[in-house]
Amino acid sequence: MADQSLPEARTSEENPVAPASPAGGGVSRRTLLATAGATGIALGAAGGAVGYAAAPAGATPLTSVGAGEAVFHGKHQPGITDALQSRGHLVAFDLAPGAGRREAAALLRRWSDTARRLMAGGPAAHGDTGIALDAGPSSLTVTFGFGHSFFGRTGLQKQRPVSLDPLPDFSADQLDKARSNGDLWVQIGANDALVAFHALRAIQKDAGEAARVRWQMNGFNRSPGATAHPMTARNLMGQVDGTRNPEPAEPDFDQRIFVPASGAEDPAWMANGSYAVVRRIRMLLDDWDGLSVKAQEDVIGRRKADGAPLSGGSETAEMDLEKTDAEGNLVVPIDAHARISRPDQNGGAAMLRRPFSFHDGIGADGVPDAGLLFVCWQADPLRGFVPVQRKLDRGDALSRFVRHEASGLFAVPGGAAEGEYVGQGLLEG
Repeated sequence: MADQSLPEARTSEENPVAPASPAGGGVSRRTLLATAGATGIALGAAGGAVGYAAAPAGATPLTSVGAGEAVFHGKHQPGITDALQSRGHLVAFDLAPGAGRREAAALLRRWSDTARRLMAGGPAAHGDTGIALDAGPSSLTVTFGFGHSFFGRTGLQKQRPVSLDPLPDFSADQLDKARSNGDLWVQIGANDALVAFHALRAIQKDAGEAARVRWQMNGFNRSPGATAHPMTARNLMGQVDGTRNPEPAEPDFDQRIFVPASGAEDPAWMANGSYAVVRRIRMLLDDWDGLSVKAQEDVIGRRKADGAPLSGGSETAEMDLEKTDAEGNLVVPIDAHARISRPDQNGGAAMLRRPFSFHDGIGADGVPDAGLLFVCWQADPLRGFVPVQRKLDRGDALSRFVRHEASGLFAVPGGAAEGEYVGQGLLEG
């Protein structure tokens, strides 16, 4: 399935990352959006978009899970290049009626202070609930972003990035508007469920009268230390998922994932930031489980047991798209998800996928309401998510087994320096 692996958790020494290079482009954004295709049911990410990420590079003893600590202050916000956590919450807020730029600035100041304290393993500044009283930081990360509607609510329309223009419609989507978009977006992740919930409660309490929850989604991944050896994660379809996520060591990583400090298209306050596409993707698990393993592998283009390409080799072996069997048929089917979603099949378009699985019980249709909280990061969604989604629209075999039910696009500014809060350059600039 997903053909990308997630980089390991960054440390304070790794936090400063070289600025990205401005991306080139010859076709206008408006033109691309207008022609972005209208048959989109893709899991959407370069390299296979039901996108999971690889596990950290070493099995973690359960006794040390709580000691992990991510960095709040830095060039980029936390929760982007950090390793997958075992528990996550995605929450969107709308500003309350009458709340504007001043209230938003005060809210981001409160949120940033709370995130800094909790990520260091401390209590919230006011009215801490004690939920995580006995726990360490547990690799907690809290990430903040702004939706398209935020700028109109705060009178900052001139500061709204062009890259935040709404995603094109995809005709196969079945999006619930009540669970899509929002003025503000918060991503919370941790390796302990109580630590993650503690942060969620603190963020919700900090919102006070300034903002109200629009929607909330809860997810999970495999816990650190649950496997005997490091391995790429599996998704709820049972597929090894995340083999070819971009790696920070790649020379063009920053160019693909982060907004350059001197970008021509983005406002200055987005320097070193990124754009998050968020999709709630329901997996039709009963239909999927009814397939034979061979049929599932043909849909994905990889072996279910170990994630290796059907063309042979190990999980990380290069996929041979031209290899045929004794009867002359392509070994990796023409509509296989891993074939269609490869960056080299999409003009190099790629994104960093960092999702969570979800299971919200049994739906009204009597089948599991389960799937993927898809989150992907890119310097420009028009050159990351959109072209891959459009390509998948044209014939991805996996589309028969998934349903996109909610969607959002958020501008996530760069990290806050010591003594500053996230988004200060926008709200006080």
